[in-house]
Amino acid sequence: MEDGEFLVLLGPTGAGKTTTLRVIAGLERQDTGDVIFDGQVMNQAPPAERDVAFVFQQYSLYPTMTVYDNLAFPLRAPSRRIAEDEIRRRVEEAAEKLRIHHLLSRKTGHLSGGEMQRVAIGRAIVRRPRIFLMDEPLSNLDAKLREALRVELQHLQKSQGSTTLFVTHDQIEALTMADRIVVLNKGQVVQIGTPEEIYDHPATIFVAQLVGTPRINLLQARREDSTIYIEDSTVHVSIPQGAVLPPVLQLGIRPEDIILSEQGTFQGEIVLTEPLGAETVIHVRSGRQTFVSLVTGLSNLRIKEAVRFDLRSEHFHYFDKAGHRIPVPQVPAMAGAESSSPSTREPAPRASERIEP
Repeated sequence: MEDGEFLVLLGPTGAGKTTTLRVIAGLERQDTGDVIFDGQVMNQAPPAERDVAFVFQQYSLYPTMTVYDNLAFPLRAPSRRIAEDEIRRRVEEAAEKLRIHHLLSRKTGHLSGGEMQRVAIGRAIVRRPRIFLMDEPLSNLDAKLREALRVELQHLQKSQGSTTLFVTHDQIEALTMADRIVVLNKGQVVQIGTPEEIYDHPATIFVAQLVGTPRINLLQARREDSTIYIEDSTVHVSIPQGAVLPPVLQLGIRPEDIILSEQGTFQGEIVLTEPLGAETVIHVRSGRQTFVSLVTGLSNLRIKEAVRFDLRSEHFHYFDKAGHRIPVPQVPAMAGAESSSPSTREPAPRASERIEP
């Protein structure tokens, strides 16, 4: 991690995210390798000497204490020797930032889940540690509160310049909050990159399916000469110029790269629509294959209605049989565009543009 960076560990349950945090904090000992802070090997240092603040998923507050005393507790350790006036200043400053100033005199056992999570985060903030370790701190909250706290955590981290390692299985949290994302699977680092790199250039099928809502279309395909044929459909596209592809491959197409258009090259039938308010997910069957598309706003398309569509081939993702990305030259062309009228539709926004912070 870089100093002052907001790094997110993203992966499914059992990937090793929490174990990684516990090793860094000194709560568990790694089998091999070193934990290094600013060039100093910390392998033998106990947790108290590592100067990390750990925000747990289950809050871990003292229910018989007031919010004020919970926030002040880590500062009152004899080894810190912090004056009570300074403790009060730090507590009130953290409470103000987290909007829990009105709760300082209340016992934490009488707080809501969102309020308890704010207190848990505040208890870490007052410490001013070398590194913040956050273990899915928003996962127990409802969607609206989770979104609000996501924004607040981002603001706090940027304004304080704190070094933060944040664990989540929620790809929206990772995309909207991270400076960089580390994708973990079964204890292995699969890919490290910015949110844009993870979304636009996934290293494996696992990463491609983990990030993006709705999920990427993953289609079995075959190459014959200079053409790629998608199995169980009438859809076929040209191979990008200069690309070297195997005879059998898997093709990934993001839903926003399937463009419904009256002048579209390919034909299909609507089998399902999922209105989400700002967007609508459209399921289109072509042959025996179903393609998931994403359109802006509410759609008036109906089930069994015939539609035409194009594919943004410059955003295709190519994977081999083992699921690893096949690099290809980027060609700015829409699949089928050479045989159809130019589309007047505006380009679909990429994930980094669509997701609100």
